[in-house]
Amino acid sequence: MNRITQLFNIQYPIIQGGMIWNSGYKLASAVSNAGGLGLIGAGSMYPDVLREHIQKCKKATDKPFGVNVPMLYPNIEEIMNIIVEEGVKIVFTSAGNPKTWTAFLKEHGITVVHVVSSSKFALKAQEAGVDAIVAEGFEAGGHNGREETTTLTLIPMVREQIHLPLIAAGGIATGKGMLAAMVLGADGVQMGSRFVASEESSAHANFKQTVVNTQEGDTLLTLKELAPVRLIKNKFFHDLQALYAQCPSVDDLKTLLGRARAKRGMFEGDLEEGELEIGQIAGLIHEIKPVAQIITDVVSEFETAKQQAIQL
Repeated sequence: MNRITQLFNIQYPIIQGGMIWNSGYKLASAVSNAGGLGLIGAGSMYPDVLREHIQKCKKATDKPFGVNVPMLYPNIEEIMNIIVEEGVKIVFTSAGNPKTWTAFLKEHGITVVHVVSSSKFALKAQEAGVDAIVAEGFEAGGHNGREETTTLTLIPMVREQIHLPLIAAGGIATGKGMLAAMVLGADGVQMGSRFVASEESSAHANFKQTVVNTQEGDTLLTLKELAPVRLIKNKFFHDLQALYAQCPSVDDLKTLLGRARAKRGMFEGDLEEGELEIGQIAGLIHEIKPVAQIITDVVSEFETAKQQAIQL
């Protein structure tokens, strides 16, 4: 038993990223049922929708699951109260100060994990009293670090600074990637992109197929002035690059981005005008599979790679 399986009472130290527009109750419950930790992505849900997904997830699995809460979103107070009212036992917080909500959640018996992109923020999260830390490298999709520190360098740097259980994220979609992260000092891994291209993901079929078709070099980190995201290069991305050539203000960027751009791309399947967030590892994802198969494959490859490494 390792520190992550013990902390969450799960079979494998594999956590599913709580990604906006991809992580409904179907994905979260499937991951939990397959032995990992499923997370509902609250970032793209109105409070009443989140409540509904939590209730459906409780019916779909008797295993532990959690909710991912990006703290830069509105309705945060209402969301936290719903999490407590519905008896959610695990919360991953991101994109904000861990001090704001950690004490409140822990007072209600909730295990708190915070997502960071640097050693400095890992230390702040540890000081805030969280139970574990996700260190997410620059390879990741979604909200990302401005420092562009890769997972390969970030994990050992954070491990050196903190004593808490550590989860590696960013660029991990295989058993070999999982083993590498754990050799570098992680106790478990969080995978986002690999679960986007699953049958149970709530992403639009167009987006899932685009992820499978994505090659090395097809994504780029952008919008650092707002919240850094890694995007697939489509029409919206190229419109954004054209705007950057004119030295835009933050307001100019906000105007182009508009509202619900990520929903349009990932949930509604508009591949031209939508925001398509995915990690660099998409270049290694070649198939849309059921969640149970993904986890079986990752664990099997992890065990094989571990045996091969022993023989080196």
